[in-house]
Amino acid sequence: MVREARLDPEVEVIWDDFHAEVNVPSEQLRQWLLTRGSGEEAFGPNPDLDLPEPGRRILQVLTKRKVDLTPEDIEVMRDAIERIRALSAEKPSRGNADDEWRHSLLDLGHDVLIER
Repeated sequence: MVREARLDPEVEVIWDDFHAEVNVPSEQLRQWLLTRGSGEEAFGPNPDLDLPEPGRRILQVLTKRKVDLTPEDIEVMRDAIERIRALSAEKPSRGNADDEWRHSLLDLGHDVLIER
């Protein structure tokens, strides 16, 4: 008989909030970060390691199961939630047409054009 691992209720809430705020699928986020990271000196021998931060760390968390989270992963999740919510609250007058603002959110795995 397999038992479900009991997680801290706070981790459950953070997990749910993180996946609500980070609404871009992991492969789409990876492609976006590769695009953002491209440039003259962007890629070393392993492009995945050269992805822009904090997107690379967010992408790593997206590939994990809840029971495999480390304390560092939980901090990444908290940080992503806070940053996405702060940026979303500061929506510019041009709204979704403001590419700099939208791209800042995409760097964190949040696309304002995806409806919840």
